[in-house]
Amino acid sequence: MSRIPPLPGRRVLQHYREGRSQRLTTLKAIRESLVSVAGLVGRPVRNQKGAEIGDVTDVVAKWGGSDDYPPVTGLVVRVGRRDAYVPFDQVDKLDSDQIVLNSALLDLRDFDRREGEVTLVRDVLDHQLVDVDGVKVVRAADLYLAPVYDSLRLVGVDVSAQSLLRRLGPARWRTRPTPDKVIDWAAIQPFGTPTGPNGDVKLRTPHHGLRRLRPGEVADLLEDLGRSARRELLSVLEPEAAADALEEMEPRELNALLQEAPPEEAAGLVARMEPDEAVDALRELEQEDRDELLGHMPPATANRLLRLLDYPHDSAGGLMTTNLVLVTPDETVAAVRRGLRDAQEHRSDIDAVIVVDEQGRLLDDVTLYELFVAEPDAKMAELIRPPAPVTIHPEATSEEVVSALIENRGSSLLVVDFEGRPLGRILADDVVDSLMPDQDRRHFPKLPA
Repeated sequence: MSRIPPLPGRRVLQHYREGRSQRLTTLKAIRESLVSVAGLVGRPVRNQKGAEIGDVTDVVAKWGGSDDYPPVTGLVVRVGRRDAYVPFDQVDKLDSDQIVLNSALLDLRDFDRREGEVTLVRDVLDHQLVDVDGVKVVRAADLYLAPVYDSLRLVGVDVSAQSLLRRLGPARWRTRPTPDKVIDWAAIQPFGTPTGPNGDVKLRTPHHGLRRLRPGEVADLLEDLGRSARRELLSVLEPEAAADALEEMEPRELNALLQEAPPEEAAGLVARMEPDEAVDALRELEQEDRDELLGHMPPATANRLLRLLDYPHDSAGGLMTTNLVLVTPDETVAAVRRGLRDAQEHRSDIDAVIVVDEQGRLLDDVTLYELFVAEPDAKMAELIRPPAPVTIHPEATSEEVVSALIENRGSSLLVVDFEGRPLGRILADDVVDSLMPDQDRRHFPKLPA
């Protein structure tokens, strides 16, 4: 077939899929054969006899599965007043200079996008995308196609100002790629777009690289994305990863995100956050909005957050998290270690396990290090030793919390009631946050799982 030479070959694709160490756009053969999507718009389409039959208005690509380089399935061609679909197997030649069909027959029915298809000009060009490798939001100034084996595939996105200027310049400039700042498409997470009568679909399954990002990095992406894109990014994240990212967002940005989401969706996001972070988010909302979100949460979760909301935000009760691991003196170290696995989703809030008596009163706060170095068959009672843990009551002020934390010389501080029963834990980063102005708040970064 003359329109697409067998570049770079099945072996290169197999190498990429196995090792993912080399992006296709780094290959010289690929870079020398790039075709600008923006440059195709308005280009004449000719039949096999050279007669002009119409102009290109869009390029159709197929999304599906884990394909990192979507194949082009056809062109949208303006013929008279109609937008007709030309399947790619009817294209004999396609490059920066010419588009020639291999047949004079053309289906002149109006173009109707099929399930899983995306029009690159309308749906992707000039839209926001996430560069997962670079951890940043970009906007597609141009898209590049290239022949790969027996198909034409989307291989890169150009984010340079030079490409924008090229598109605004004379027509003779628009067809020539200017790959100054090209991001390989395999590093891109695109977002959803309407595809026909069945509503919205995602352009691609969640990018595998999203799992490598830290919560703070995901939070930065969410803050930079538009409304629909950030809602979709949240939807493709694992629930706990989404909650961790929300905890790292600036209060103002988080407030905006919660207000623009449907109440039941916003309630689900807040419910998955750590209790102290969830309460901070709820405090930023108007009372009516806060009540609505709480109404969409499971009663147990809503009641727990309501109890925390009763404490002033700058008190010990307002700063504490209620994610605690309580154990008894008779439990073995091995059993406690196994129990910690059940609390894995709250690992960022747990730096110790709390030993309590039969009445639930505090006996000791055993650090994870002490638990790690202890003999597996030892009883927790053997790990109870002086000095007694420093504690504070929930009504204490933030200044008293700081003093107690300094005295404790640890990474956290226990909050207890007047009977000595643990109510919560205050982490050092929560104290730092409370002492900083709202506009300068930065959470300590959480490590990815």
